[in-house]
Amino acid sequence: MGIGLDAVTALSPAGDSRAGEVLRLRREISRMQRRRSEHPLLPLDPAFSSLLPEEGLQTGTAYTVSPSPSLVLALLAAASSKGLWCAVVGMPTLGVEAAAAFGIELARLILVPEPGDRWLAATSALAEVVPLIAVQPGSRARDADVSRLSARLRDRGSTLLVTESTTTGAWPQSEGAIRLHDQHWLGIGEGWGLIEGSTATVTARTRHSPLSSSVRVRLPGTHGAVEELPTEKSVGEITTEPTTLHGLRGGAGTPLEYPRLAVAG
Repeated sequence: MGIGLDAVTALSPAGDSRAGEVLRLRREISRMQRRRSEHPLLPLDPAFSSLLPEEGLQTGTAYTVSPSPSLVLALLAAASSKGLWCAVVGMPTLGVEAAAAFGIELARLILVPEPGDRWLAATSALAEVVPLIAVQPGSRARDADVSRLSARLRDRGSTLLVTESTTTGAWPQSEGAIRLHDQHWLGIGEGWGLIEGSTATVTARTRHSPLSSSVRVRLPGTHGAVEELPTEKSVGEITTEPTTLHGLRGGAGTPLEYPRLAVAG
């Protein structure tokens, strides 16, 4: 029961056919008849557990996230592995092989790659039955539309991950922000090699926790899931015992005399 990769492949046709696709999507969604979630949180990968105060994503809310496919997939993975449905709207370059590598169950993943100007309608329809949705807005949403979608999220207990951009900015009425930065790709050299993954810093901040939290991770990890990396000590944290360098002092503790240096130029 439900919609998988075979049932919903795209909302990409141009013109009025998009409206028909949205209506078909609504009909398919109504068949799923998901009840409102009674769980206040959606799970996160253990590597992300320290980012948020509750160690999970609050249901019925929206989060602003970086437009990184790796981050989006990492945030979906834990909920998918627990048997929950997930959806991705407006991300045509997101690969299903990459999703599987993060441990996402493809049979419970809904993809709407190119909804065009219907991205908000598709997201609102999916919020009726899908617990966790990631969306890349095609345009800036009006305040009234944001308020209606927020009300639907609260009513149905769905969680929304909205990617930010220079055009749309941060999502209004966002519960918090989860951003990826300092990303370094692994496996590639100077014009050669295959990408094996990446390391990056993920930072989160919420309305109830203004102080940001960060974690250094590998996306994906060596076994497919997110892998937390050890925190590197800063220069101020590294302490060493003073070391005596032979030859700088004489045997009796008297400084050695060196010949004068000539200055040229």
